[in-house]
Amino acid sequence: MQLPEDQIRAGHIPADLYRRLPPGTDVHKVVIVQEAPRSYTGPIVLTLVVVTGSIAVLLVIAFVAQVVAGAAVAVLSATSGLTYTINRAAKRRAVSK
Repeated sequence: MQLPEDQIRAGHIPADLYRRLPPGTDVHKVVIVQEAPRSYTGPIVLTLVVVTGSIAVLLVIAFVAQVVAGAAVAVLSATSGLTYTINRAAKRRAVSK
């Protein structure tokens, strides 16, 4: 018996608990209840759900901002003649002969 938990499982009553028992208590009928070890599954799952939800919200906000910007450019170009172009100039390699 290395740990106090082993002593409690074996039916021994620790001295500090024994001193707190009222006088006249039958020691053979005393039941010691231990608290269950803490489970970290809940907090870990909650953290993963919060992180995943935050990423999803940021992606939705980015998509909505892109759609709103595209719609604004379309409206402005249709009404006032303002245009917006994306320059996709490809780098051309010089061919030496």
